[in-house]
Amino acid sequence: MPDNVSFNSIPIDIRTPGQFIEIDNSNATGGIPQQAQTILVLGQRLAAAPVAAAIPTQIFSGTQGAGFFGRGSMLARMIAAARAANPSTEMWAIALDDLAAGVAASGTLTVTGAPAAGTLALMIAGTEVKVGVAAAEQNSVTATNIAAAINANLDLPVTAAAALGVVTVTARHKGECGNDIDMRLNYYSGEMTPQGLAVAIVAMANGTGNPDVAGAIAAIGGDQYYTIIMPWTDAANMSEIETFLTTNWGPMVQKTGHSFSAVNGTLATLGTYGTARNSPHTTVMGVYDMPVEPCITAAVLGSVCQYYGSIDPARPFQTLPLPGILPPPVQSLFTRDERDLLLHDGISTFTVDPGGNVLIERVITTYQTNSLGIADVSYLDLNTVWTVDAIRYAIRARIALRFPRFKLADDGTNFAPGQAIVTPSIIAAELVQLASDLEQAGLIENLAQFKQDLLVVRSTANVDQVNAVIPPNIVNQFRVFAASVQFIL
Repeated sequence: MPDNVSFNSIPIDIRTPGQFIEIDNSNATGGIPQQAQTILVLGQRLAAAPVAAAIPTQIFSGTQGAGFFGRGSMLARMIAAARAANPSTEMWAIALDDLAAGVAASGTLTVTGAPAAGTLALMIAGTEVKVGVAAAEQNSVTATNIAAAINANLDLPVTAAAALGVVTVTARHKGECGNDIDMRLNYYSGEMTPQGLAVAIVAMANGTGNPDVAGAIAAIGGDQYYTIIMPWTDAANMSEIETFLTTNWGPMVQKTGHSFSAVNGTLATLGTYGTARNSPHTTVMGVYDMPVEPCITAAVLGSVCQYYGSIDPARPFQTLPLPGILPPPVQSLFTRDERDLLLHDGISTFTVDPGGNVLIERVITTYQTNSLGIADVSYLDLNTVWTVDAIRYAIRARIALRFPRFKLADDGTNFAPGQAIVTPSIIAAELVQLASDLEQAGLIENLAQFKQDLLVVRSTANVDQVNAVIPPNIVNQFRVFAASVQFIL
């Protein structure tokens, strides 16, 4: 028969003298457990890069991406941006090769005119490319110098070739992402093209064929990455990542992950894109006329949200800066009314402060309707998804650590206090204590309601199972202040 005290490792029939003391940590589980969280950056590598495709690779610094995946590669640029925005969170990367059947985007810069001496201020993908121009310089010479300046920067996402005064710029990668590589002149105040010189830009276009994200998903296997930076935003790839994340979120897997992307387009284009998506596990930021590529914006957005979300998942992300992201020209910024429309279409938004810093306005998911097609705001905000996941993890950890190898009995059973036995009421009391901890941590409110609505019962179908309905009222975010100023003369 068992002794009054349920030891984990000490037998009850020891005959040799001695003092045998086991260490039991089941009561040392107060507070809110912190779930390990990592960032996964997905992107394309250069064909000659030393790290092969579909190999999860840990990243310790922003410069490692270039060594692993090739200078100027999509993935190297994303890693550098992500690490600059978040230097502390554990980060991994998985590369994919260009689609063999894909086509690389290209654009042109056509040089004409008889220039005065000066400096051409070209910007490609948010990086300045300065080119000296001599007085009366031939257009073919200027074009050659432009191409040479572009090719001299191995971290740019493009290469260039000049012929007859025309510079042809080609993306390093095949695929649709190359279409969003920006080329412009005179971005910064005070810059101007040398007098008499004209450079006509034909934007990057005609890139087709993205890699299949299924290769990266297969490489993930059973690992968990809390934040995933997703550069390929075509419908097929987005559907694949949504299905993967939905399965992982479910109760039988419970490996939460959230995907961050950005899409470039007009208000109408972004609205159409957003309404076609509907997942609580994906965030898409809408950008327009921005110097940096959308995949870079996504890398910074996801890294910033991961950093601050791990500190407090319920605290809103609004006003947090996106470091390294250059804003569009003032005339290209969406108005407040336009941003409000985007937020109703599943698209996250940003603002720009007077100093030119790009700031998060609101981070939402693409979830908009339930399974019946009815409008549903339950998973509108990323804060909601991450808060309920933090609560779920806390519940799992508390029950697993507090009651390891316990026996189960009905309420009212007369057993000795030292017995490793748990009852529904004991579990309920533990959940109430956890809810109190969660309230103190600012993740839930109204503990009285929690106590009233909590239900913990023994299963009638499985004698070894306890069923519970756990009703936390999660805290919300202070986003809007509305008032009427009723002045008196």
